[in-house]
Amino acid sequence: MPKREAPLNHLENYLPQGASATVYEYLNTYKIHLTITRTRKSVLGDYRHATQEDHHRISVNGNLNKYAFLITLIHELGHLITFQQYGNRVVSHGKEWKLAYRRVLEDFIRMDLFPVDILGVLLKSLHDLPASSCSDTQLTRVLKKYDTDKSVLLVEELREGALFRTMDGRMFKKGKQIRKRIECTEIQTGKLYLFSPVYEVKPAG
Repeated sequence: MPKREAPLNHLENYLPQGASATVYEYLNTYKIHLTITRTRKSVLGDYRHATQEDHHRISVNGNLNKYAFLITLIHELGHLITFQQYGNRVVSHGKEWKLAYRRVLEDFIRMDLFPVDILGVLLKSLHDLPASSCSDTQLTRVLKKYDTDKSVLLVEELREGALFRTMDGRMFKKGKQIRKRIECTEIQTGKLYLFSPVYEVKPAG
């Protein structure tokens, strides 16, 4: 997947106003190569630890809105800090990562960068962090409101029986909600799949 290094002045275009100075400080302190990628279907960001030949590397999807971009970057900074302290001796989103993520997130929360609705969800999550910031459905819902691409919807926003396509082009029909998941039928195969309510899709037709 093509990636590009993010020039510091260009990076400001991806961040909430007022966040750049603190982001640059983290990048410089931990000697991070930050890259901005095109849309990736499976991840919003990625962290690769430093080696003898290279610095720490973090990548973030460039199609994210500014608040989602910053929160994804904070998520990956949490991984970096956890790796520096524990190496590979702890699980990816365990208590060590949660603590590192919380501390970085609190730095940015204090800067009054987020709209009231996002801030409310973030403050609430600090008391009971999910296994990953990416698995926080409330946060996903509120961040989605700030996307500029309105052609992409969450599965839960579609009416029952509606047809939609996933980002890889497969077509599904939305069914009933089964506990925390939504049962959907793949049109080509007739197979049933369970979707997260906040999975992003494109309505068909």
